[in-house]
Amino acid sequence: MATVVGMSERDDDRRIGVVIVDDDALVRVGLVMMMGGAPDVRVLAEAEDGSQVLDLVERHSPDVVLMDIRMPTVDGLTATETLRALPDPPQVLVLTTFDADEHVLRALRAGAAGFLLKDTPPEEIVESVRRVARGLPVLSPSVTRRLMDRVAHTDHSERADRARRRLAVLNARETDVAVAVGEGRSNADIAARLFLSVPTVKTHVSSILTKLALNNRVQIALLVHDAELLDDDHA
Repeated sequence: MATVVGMSERDDDRRIGVVIVDDDALVRVGLVMMMGGAPDVRVLAEAEDGSQVLDLVERHSPDVVLMDIRMPTVDGLTATETLRALPDPPQVLVLTTFDADEHVLRALRAGAAGFLLKDTPPEEIVESVRRVARGLPVLSPSVTRRLMDRVAHTDHSERADRARRRLAVLNARETDVAVAVGEGRSNADIAARLFLSVPTVKTHVSSILTKLALNNRVQIALLVHDAELLDDDHA
C-alpha cells in the first residue's frame, strides 16, 4: 500500500521532494529516517511496489524517486521506463545489490540517473539524492566497470556497430565531449581538457542528448562504452 508522508502539498518548494519505492518496510523506514535528517530533502510519499509509483509521481511531482529493483508486482525496471516516458519525469535513483547487475544496467539504459548499493552510508545516499536532483549522475566507476564486465555480451560486435552508427550523427567536437562524458568527467574537467568554456560544454551535452534522443549523461556514457571509444583506463 502506498503511503503519503506529510501533507500532499509541499510547504517549501526549495526542498528536494523524494518518493521512496521498496517492498521491504524496514528499508523504507531507514530511508525515511535518512532523508528526514537532511534539511533540504523531504520524503513526499513511499510505496511498496512499482505499480504504485505513477500515481504517486503524478500526485506529488517529486524531484527524485528512490527505486528498488526487485518488487513482487511491477519491478523497478518497468517502473523506471514508465516514469522516464513522462513529459516531465523525475530523476530515478536505483537501489540495488550486486546480484542484480544485469537489471541495473538495463535500468540505466532506461533512463535512471544512477544506482546505489543498499549498504551505502546514509550521508552518501542523501548526497546522491542531491546530485541527481541537480541532474548529475551517481555512478561509482569501479562498480560500473564490474556491472559492465559481468553482463553477457552475446551480440558484442553488433552492439558496438549500432552504437558507432548512432554516434556518427555527432560532429567532431560533440564526439569529443561524449567520450569525455563516458570517462566520467565533469563539465569543468571537460572544459579544461578540450579548451572550452563550461557553458559551451553544457551546450554540447544538450545537443548530444537531443541528437541521440537520450535522457541523461548516464546514457551517453553507456553508448560511448558500447561503441568501444574509451581507452583501457576508462573502459
